[in-house]
Amino acid sequence: MNKKRMCVAVVAAAVWLLPSLLAAQMDPSSPPPAGPQGVVPPPGPPTTPSSTTMRETLGAPGQTGRQMADKQFMRAAAEGGIAEVKLGMLAVQKGGPEVKEFGQKMVDDHTAIDKDMAAVADSLGIMLPKKMSKEDQAEYDKLNGLSGDAFDKEYILFMAKAHRQDLHDFRTEASVAADPELQAEVTRAAQVIRQHLMMLTKLAADKGVTLPPRPPRPGAAPPAGQ
Repeated sequence: MNKKRMCVAVVAAAVWLLPSLLAAQMDPSSPPPAGPQGVVPPPGPPTTPSSTTMRETLGAPGQTGRQMADKQFMRAAAEGGIAEVKLGMLAVQKGGPEVKEFGQKMVDDHTAIDKDMAAVADSLGIMLPKKMSKEDQAEYDKLNGLSGDAFDKEYILFMAKAHRQDLHDFRTEASVAADPELQAEVTRAAQVIRQHLMMLTKLAADKGVTLPPRPPRPGAAPPAGQ
């Protein structure tokens, strides 16, 4: 076969195959075209562009609900730690002698806790807030307007309430944290918070401040006669 006849044969074959190839591309149910030596390549994974956007919205791939809850805890703990330090500094300025001493203890201990928690957050890639919550800021403003015994009483009552909640939250987190480093740090912090609460109880008694009763634990039996 000369070159001219060969070219004519190739063009004729292409014209004959073109409609079938176009139909196969338009029909999603048709099998993929055969590869080299008649081998049909296996179908690839479906492409879903929206899945990438969804993962970015929900968090990193493979992130569990527990890990997301750990992040929320650390952010809330960071806000609380900042408040403990700021309020402690205010107590050093405005409180009586015993309250000043306790306020300095808050500054020292919670600065150390905040530093250790920030190191854990960095290792987990968690961005922590840099200021206290709106509620704690409102309490700071309230205390800043008080002096003398009124300041001491309000500070003691607020610290007792905050430390009771903190102790509950830190103990709960220590029992469920997904990261071992976070779990260890939260356990250490809970021990310090417990010591603070014991100091507050004694400080309240010395200053004649009556602390409200502790809230009942979930599932606890009500007092007799109720």
